[in-house]
Amino acid sequence: MTATLGHFVLFLALGMSLYAAGAAIYGARAGRDDWLASSRNAVLVNLCLVTLAMFLLEYALIASDFSIRYVANNSTRGSLTRYKIAGLWGSLEGSILLWAWLQSLFAALVVARYNDRHPAVMPYVQAVLQGICAFFLLVMTFAANPFAPLFPVPPDGRGLNPLLEVTDMLVHPLLLYLGYVGFSVPYAFATAALITGRLSEEWLKITRRWTIVAWLFLTGGIFYGGWWSYRTLGWGGYWAWDPVENASFMPWLTGTAFIHSVMIQERKRMLKVWNLVLITLTFSLVIFGTFLTRSGILGSVHAFAEGPVGVVFLGFLALVLLFSLGLIAYRADRLKGHGELDSVVSRESVFLLNNVVLIGICFTVFLGTIFPLLTEAIRGDKISVGMPYFNRVSVPLGMVLLLLMGIGPLISWGRASLNNLRRNFLKPLGAAAATAALLWILGVRLAEALLAFFCCVFVMATIVLEFWSATRARAAGTGEGFLQAFGALLLRSRRRYGGLIVHLGVVIAIIGIAVSSVYKAEHEVTLKPGERMEIGPYTVQFNDLQAGERPTHILVWANLTVLKGNTPVARLHPGQRFYPNQQSPFASVDARYRWDEDLYTILSAFERDGSSATIKVMMNPMMAWIWIGGGVILLGVLVAVLPERRLAMLTARAKAQPA
Repeated sequence: MTATLGHFVLFLALGMSLYAAGAAIYGARAGRDDWLASSRNAVLVNLCLVTLAMFLLEYALIASDFSIRYVANNSTRGSLTRYKIAGLWGSLEGSILLWAWLQSLFAALVVARYNDRHPAVMPYVQAVLQGICAFFLLVMTFAANPFAPLFPVPPDGRGLNPLLEVTDMLVHPLLLYLGYVGFSVPYAFATAALITGRLSEEWLKITRRWTIVAWLFLTGGIFYGGWWSYRTLGWGGYWAWDPVENASFMPWLTGTAFIHSVMIQERKRMLKVWNLVLITLTFSLVIFGTFLTRSGILGSVHAFAEGPVGVVFLGFLALVLLFSLGLIAYRADRLKGHGELDSVVSRESVFLLNNVVLIGICFTVFLGTIFPLLTEAIRGDKISVGMPYFNRVSVPLGMVLLLLMGIGPLISWGRASLNNLRRNFLKPLGAAAATAALLWILGVRLAEALLAFFCCVFVMATIVLEFWSATRARAAGTGEGFLQAFGALLLRSRRRYGGLIVHLGVVIAIIGIAVSSVYKAEHEVTLKPGERMEIGPYTVQFNDLQAGERPTHILVWANLTVLKGNTPVARLHPGQRFYPNQQSPFASVDARYRWDEDLYTILSAFERDGSSATIKVMMNPMMAWIWIGGGVILLGVLVAVLPERRLAMLTARAKAQPA
């Protein structure tokens, strides 16, 4: 019953989405307000229908309705409720349903917020968003039905992929999907601007907050994915240039370029075509990444949702590119910029170079990701591209990008004077050089590490100097206290100082990446109960092995005591999980997480009688700085997008509190 009803609801939602798009276009072209009103109502009805479909699938997962194939493949009776809920996005069909629901939700929010403010472009925005939603509904109704029936009904299901049976999977995919879907909003407004010929900077202003929030969710998804990989996969790392990782990283790069590039258009009325191409490319890369990761043509440790939909996504990608680039070509005569570049030594030039570097990194990642496909198509051999290629090309470009992060926000618009350069950059360059020299004296000889620290200190110094100078100047001019002046500064220039906080978070994360990559240590030893191993200042003692049954698997774990000197500082329990439907066990890592270093332990192998176990221990310095950097980025984005009224209220409350 649930299967039939769910599939029927998807058909209704598909019809409603197509009607909403068609009615919006007809109403706009014919000047029929009744059709426009009907289209808006259809958007809301579509949201209700997709919500009902998602509720039905979640109900089937929680109730263990194994008459539905998707439920049987992604759940068991013994699964914890939270993992049954996460089963919705644990495989292909459910993840597409989640995408369709978010797309319907965002479309409804856009209609509710902007319909009265921008009536000329909203019908076309609505049509684009509903067209995207219709595509995902079309995929589900004909190619990847989440309500496909299963007969005979099995007594129990296969269960969720063991790597997904972690609490992180309740958050990580949602963040990524929110980022992916979020970029459809500025893309829809850009397309509507091209269709209507309203090609001023208005669409950029409307979508500014949507773009930043989408970027925030995608950034959060990437950071959270790294955290999941680090805690779950059992290899002690967080990024491997895996195709699925690359699929999320490429639109992040172009989205970042877009956020910086629009500042030039808003201020100088330049780069109109480039910004339209960037947002089209960002949305297209979202679809392209979905094609790569859902088609099964590339192997990935993250490949939990493969299926026969690759050609469908590829066709949709081609349609998006042809339609969007065709519109840009059609409007080319009206997209000529009115401003010009005054000097190569200016903020505009730095932002342009920033765009070039970001696109260069994106192209590098794109080429490395699809190279196995190209070699297989041309030579018949699939050649994998590993981390050395990506690191060799991306790391130098990343260093250039890091330097530009320090220069861009502080260099003058138009033409920077010698005084501007001296005032803003002389002290940061001195601090960076002094830090590099100190590290050299302390024994750091690796050129890559010295360069990374030089760039990081330079950027951090420019940010601190900017905050200090601006706050001190305001405090002196207004008589406010330092903290009060700092809060007022954030309130007055949210985008600027929020962006600087974001840059600070990036620097903190890069410091963590550099130190943990260069100075990590690892040691693997087979131990008998009571024996010890040494790594850095730590002594790790193997006590014994234990085993126990869990709802979906058997867990074998080692009891370890960690000592620093003669003082016990932690008890860790790395293990292996054995699932009845899986041939190989899965790691269950345990670690001592500290702000300065992580002590990361893995149970590599063991004797069944408990007589010995092979323990791998990794000491990862400053790993926590990566996640702290992600938190600082979140703070910066919140400052940049928080409504001015809310910030003013918070500032007023701070002023009212007694000292």
